Amino acid sequence: MVNPQMVMYEEEFNQIQGVVDRLVKDANAKVVFIVDKNGQLIAASGDVDNLDTTSLASLTAGNIAATGGMAKLLKENEFATQFHEGEKANIHIQLVGNRVILVVIFDSKSSLGLVRLRVRRASEELNHIFEALLKKVADPGADSPFAEITDEDIDNLFND
Repeated sequence: MVNPQMVMYEEEFNQIQGVVDRLVKDANAKVVFIVDKNGQLIAASGDVDNLDTTSLASLTAGNIAATGGMAKLLKENEFATQFHEGEKANIHIQLVGNRVILVVIFDSKSSLGLVRLRVRRASEELNHIFEALLKKVADPGADSPFAEITDEDIDNLFND
């Protein structure tokens, strides 16, 4: 099942980017990025210049979908955390609030323990941001200066 496109406001994007920027430093990671479950890159930080972030985002979403299928076969809801260890690079993948995927790429300058600790804190922050974003999307006119303008006001404007 495909998730609908996520609506993002500048305020929440800046908060998300702040979490990602901080996580790169706190976890001593090379790259951190957030992807929606459709494979769209939401935010990235670190040494992303030499990476094909679009492909990585897509492949990460596919990986989450595939392991979700395995989880269902094992009568699990989902595998929220994944770790892939390579010779030079490691990838820690965390599903955040069943909404987005947090990816941390790190090398021997960091450790899995440090990454997991920092990801736990970042995941909580991201969960709060996305919950607030969902509320904002559900009631988009609440803070709008146009909230008091009615359809009748618009019709009257064009009838003059």
